[in-house]
Amino acid sequence: MNHFLDIHTTSSKDLHGILDQAKAMKQARQGRPKGMPDDEQPLAGQMVALIFEKPSTRTRISFDVGVRQMGGQSMVLSGKDMQLGHGETIADTARVMSRYVDLIMIRTFDEAVLTEMSEYASVPVINGLTDRAHPCQIMADIQTYEEHRGSIKGKKVVWAGDGNNVCASFLHAAAQFGFDLTFTGPAQLDPEEEFVGLARKAGSKVVIERDAFKAVEGADLIVADTWVSMHDSQSSKERRHNMLRPYQVNDELMSHAKPDALFMHCLPAHRQEEVTSSVMDGPQSVIFGEPENRLHAQKAIMRWCLGV
Repeated sequence: MNHFLDIHTTSSKDLHGILDQAKAMKQARQGRPKGMPDDEQPLAGQMVALIFEKPSTRTRISFDVGVRQMGGQSMVLSGKDMQLGHGETIADTARVMSRYVDLIMIRTFDEAVLTEMSEYASVPVINGLTDRAHPCQIMADIQTYEEHRGSIKGKKVVWAGDGNNVCASFLHAAAQFGFDLTFTGPAQLDPEEEFVGLARKAGSKVVIERDAFKAVEGADLIVADTWVSMHDSQSSKERRHNMLRPYQVNDELMSHAKPDALFMHCLPAHRQEEVTSSVMDGPQSVIFGEPENRLHAQKAIMRWCLGV
């Protein structure tokens, strides 16, 4: 059974195969209305549970639309709907759900919830996001980069800001897809050493550079994410803004990277905070291609999980 829990726990061969499938499926849908089914219906007769403990726009819509395009049925559940882990253990929930559905996608806070769900489910489980990783996003990001610039292997990716869960998945991807990553941000927000070490062990060059302008020299791709979470207190937001202000991605910073460097952001973005509108809406930005490719990458992930 193929769970899709993290990029570094999925083989490089399988990851490349998933992206090849995603690109082919996207191509096959060119010019079609959004609601028209795919020619192939690999999920016909399949029921997919989509669990959201965290609010979601792109993850919810892309998975739901993807299931329908492939002929399956989806069931969208919130943490409140299920009382996940409160009235019943995660293990028991996983056992019960496996009697009803063929595939489970979960977007949650604690990675332990994902781990326990996958351990006790008798159907594949997909990581839609945890506080520690966001693998589906990075699969779509790599698909987006390669559409514009070819293979990401050997390229220099710069992460600017907070070494959060999305940054962690970029480090996992560096190890599996063979690109280098430079992190530029305050020391208090460095990515986890475990993930840095994993990428370095795989042969990727990982650099920590406090000077954002030095960090982006020779960059092929610059990536940012929000500085604050919706759950942060006002005092925490102000403190993080002060720490992260030197790492804002703006026109001046972009001018120090390669002339054809791309800019990515997983969205939602706080304009004029971690990135300026001029960069977001500029010619180097591919921020709206990323969520579009969430649909195709995740369809391929679901097919891989189910072996269809």
